[in-house]
Amino acid sequence: MTTLTESTVEAATLEWLVTIGWQTAHGPDIAPGAPGAERDDYGQVVLERRLRDALGRLNPSLPASALDDAFRKLTQPEGATLEARNRSFHRMLVNGVTVEYRSADGDIRGEPAKVIDFDDWAVNDWLAVNQFTVTETVGGNRNNRRPDVVLFVNGLPLGVIELKNPADEDATIWSAWQQLQTYQAELPTLFSMNEMLMVSDGLEARIGVLGAGREWFKPWRTVTGETLAALDLTELQVMLEGACYPERFLALLRDFIVFDDDGSGKLVKKMAGYHQFHAVRAAVSETLRAAELQQEQAIAAGSIRGRYETGSRPGGAPGDRRIGVVWHTQGSGKSLTMAFYAGAIVREPAMENPTIVVLTDRNDLDDQLFTTFSRCQDLLRQPPVQAESRADLREKLSVNAGGVVFTTIQKFFPEERGDTYPTLSERRNIVVIADEAHRSQYDFVDGYARHMRDALPNASFVGFTGTPIELQDANTRAVFGDYISIYDIQRSVEDRATVPIHYESRLARLELDESERPAIDPDFEEATEGEEIELKERLKTKWAQLEAIVGAENRVRQIAQDIVDHLEQRLEALEGKAMVVCMSRRICVDLYDELVRLRPEWHHDDDAKGAIKVVMTGSASDPLEWQQHVRNKARREALANRFRDPDDPFRIVLVRDMWLTGFDAPSLHTMYLDKPMRGHGLMQAIARVNRVFKDKPGGLVVDYLGLANDLRQALVTYTESGGTGRTAIDKEEAVAVMLEKYDVGSALFHGFDWSKWTSGTPSERLGLLPAAQEHILAQENGKDRCMTAVRELSQAFALAVPHEETFRIRDDVGFFQAVLAALSKQTAGEARPEEELELAVRQIVSRAVASEGMIDIFAAAGLDKPDISVLSEEFLAEVQGMPQRNLAVELLQKLLRGELSSRRRANVVQARSFAEMLEQTLRRYQNRAIEAAQVIEELIQLAREMREAASRGERLGLTDDELAFYDALETNDSAVQVLGDETLRAIARELVETVRSNVTIDWTLRENVRAQLRVLVRRILRKHGYPPDRQEKATLTVLEQAEALSEGWVLA
Repeated sequence: MTTLTESTVEAATLEWLVTIGWQTAHGPDIAPGAPGAERDDYGQVVLERRLRDALGRLNPSLPASALDDAFRKLTQPEGATLEARNRSFHRMLVNGVTVEYRSADGDIRGEPAKVIDFDDWAVNDWLAVNQFTVTETVGGNRNNRRPDVVLFVNGLPLGVIELKNPADEDATIWSAWQQLQTYQAELPTLFSMNEMLMVSDGLEARIGVLGAGREWFKPWRTVTGETLAALDLTELQVMLEGACYPERFLALLRDFIVFDDDGSGKLVKKMAGYHQFHAVRAAVSETLRAAELQQEQAIAAGSIRGRYETGSRPGGAPGDRRIGVVWHTQGSGKSLTMAFYAGAIVREPAMENPTIVVLTDRNDLDDQLFTTFSRCQDLLRQPPVQAESRADLREKLSVNAGGVVFTTIQKFFPEERGDTYPTLSERRNIVVIADEAHRSQYDFVDGYARHMRDALPNASFVGFTGTPIELQDANTRAVFGDYISIYDIQRSVEDRATVPIHYESRLARLELDESERPAIDPDFEEATEGEEIELKERLKTKWAQLEAIVGAENRVRQIAQDIVDHLEQRLEALEGKAMVVCMSRRICVDLYDELVRLRPEWHHDDDAKGAIKVVMTGSASDPLEWQQHVRNKARREALANRFRDPDDPFRIVLVRDMWLTGFDAPSLHTMYLDKPMRGHGLMQAIARVNRVFKDKPGGLVVDYLGLANDLRQALVTYTESGGTGRTAIDKEEAVAVMLEKYDVGSALFHGFDWSKWTSGTPSERLGLLPAAQEHILAQENGKDRCMTAVRELSQAFALAVPHEETFRIRDDVGFFQAVLAALSKQTAGEARPEEELELAVRQIVSRAVASEGMIDIFAAAGLDKPDISVLSEEFLAEVQGMPQRNLAVELLQKLLRGELSSRRRANVVQARSFAEMLEQTLRRYQNRAIEAAQVIEELIQLAREMREAASRGERLGLTDDELAFYDALETNDSAVQVLGDETLRAIARELVETVRSNVTIDWTLRENVRAQLRVLVRRILRKHGYPPDRQEKATLTVLEQAEALSEGWVLA
């Protein structure tokens, strides 16, 4: 029967790589000692000859001494941490290695040695190596690992692919990801040079970078970029052909990798997703067209599954200065996409040292985006600068050199209304990047667009937006052109670039009818969303009535109590943070005071401490009681860094308009809205909670003002503009899903009374667990069904809490989770299930049980957990006497499996024999062919035999290794009869000595070494008169045993 194996996936991977231009090699064929060896030892991770050849080929003018210096620096990157060394290596890879040498005339010269030719990929050396063994000593431990596929460019190991078997339900892409985490810790030299990591089980595939959590390993869904790949292609093939095609691979390396400081001081490596990569490449092409620096290059757009498409639309004429609009839904990395674009434009030779103007319409947005760009200086090849005033802007744009200049759009307005803005530069290589390119200011009559055109008549304009351009918005299209890339909500959620947003309406109790509610004038909203307090004051009368009602003392007190109750229940179920959006600064301060009155421990005068803060601007003229909340820019940024840190106790922030756009705090999962908002502003605000964080299932927007109609209108605009997916999902849908999952869980416990879980003493509650496990285990596939049901229920519960239905079922969910924890309690040799890794969804098991620490299934059953190698008859008798028969089977099964897993690494024959007996017994039990009592008898007997087997070596006078080979020979009864124990023991001793002295790293993959060992084993067997007809089978068994033992030998 033909079956799928991991090697099948490996072979397919290499085949796909060959079709796109890579060469391939088998690791053992180029390993140390092989005829085609390309390295001297297994600690060497660079293919030296290939790297030296490439350096010589790419730098023909450099002397040998300079090339040696480049080689040394590349292979020994500097840095105190793995991430720092990786950044140092990346800089050399992209910019070249700075070397010094003495020229023929005696002068000392310095220049960069090119490592890779980014302009002509075919000039480089492309090699994919499978089964590439690496050894490295870390912390006194000598590690020996063998990544599945390593991608070498010019002899440098730039990519690692870890593969799993699609037919093995336990081998998933996330077990491959976990393996990569181990490799990074144990093989730091290999990973200091790594640029990208890939995992796949042949069907699913994800791509990420060094140090990235599993939530940041993303699919690559397109090959050439115009549309999503066809559904009949595997994700692995799409990822390889899309991201590893040499020209795209090099583009990713050069223009789409950044090292960001997340605020904690730790470097975070980031790489573009497919939507960012292709959007930027299309935008660069359109820039050259719009600036009339090359002929138009139209790219066709295609069909939609969730909307993703990249390419130009018909109508963009050469030299029209309208590059287009990139619409990527909020939270999907728009700010970083803008930085990638700026970096690519700066590097583009045809642009001839361009000037880039980055435009926002608010000071805080300007600061946030400037911070993002400042962290990407390696991409930009220069530090960005901010225009401090209109005069400063004019000065910065009047120069005839490049530069990246940040400004707010208001600085393009002349001193007097109706005046003409002076022309600053007529160069064609100026690009204006506008953030959120859909605001009402972009008009040509007397708006900012006209003044920008007056100032920079030949500049080209590109817009980036997280929300679509409204159909009737002709102004934005007139300035920027049409879409060149679309990545909408549905596509983003399916890729897990963002999480879905849920909506809950609470306490919308205003003492006036909806019809009486003052209309929120669009111009007024734009003004009040800005930082300039004067603008707000000038128009404040327009909503004085509503502000007075919303900020009434009784209502603020009611809202505060509700937030405290609601949030504390949320935080029990889901780790993370909350943002409260208030209508005015006065309400922010009043609500803060009320929240702190209810929870005094949340407050602290020190910015570096405390769980709650107000973030707002202000001035000395503000009331005295506001002054503690008025901070300068540096203090606000320090608070932002605290809030971004998921482990910082700063959990709740109150804002009026700051942090509502362009601010990322992935662990933020709840937003309390108590401010009138509409349109793009509303869409942008609620998107603060859609960021990916660990296994966060979604964000929640809690509405205190009745903004459902505004949200519906925003959705109408969104869908009219071509978007798919929903801006926000009614929380009642999450509750319905939770109740559905709860019904599934409850059905598994039908007929079981767990009422003592809420009313009993701690000991009674703990005592429920063995009986509950017994109830689950007695059902067909009960354990697997229960684990799936409870995990799904826990995630649904985290989305729905708090709600009256979550109160009703909370204790039941806690009970189900306790049973799940007991059922999944791991034993030696068992890996942690992937669902347990980096959880944001919290267990809500009652504190009475949780305070006792992890639930131990042996303790819950009233037993001491034993060491199987010294199983006492008393323990076996206790298990045999347990009233919960199915639980007794589960306990014995866990013990025996754990012990077998350990023994398999030392004695293959013995472990296989016992494993067959165990599986046979369990199969009969699962098929209900034998009763629990009988299976317990058989498992106890098996445990006794395993205990007995552990002491056999001592009786025979053999070491553990010698006993393993003795068992390999003893499987043949006739050999035992002919030769007797004494001769078999002698053969075993000789085999250990011979095999141990002949195995080397990688010997299991090298056929010449295996052949030599087979000859040596047969020679020993013949010498001692082992039955000839049994020699072949015995030789294979001995080699199999040697494989199990040899890893410990070669590292010893």
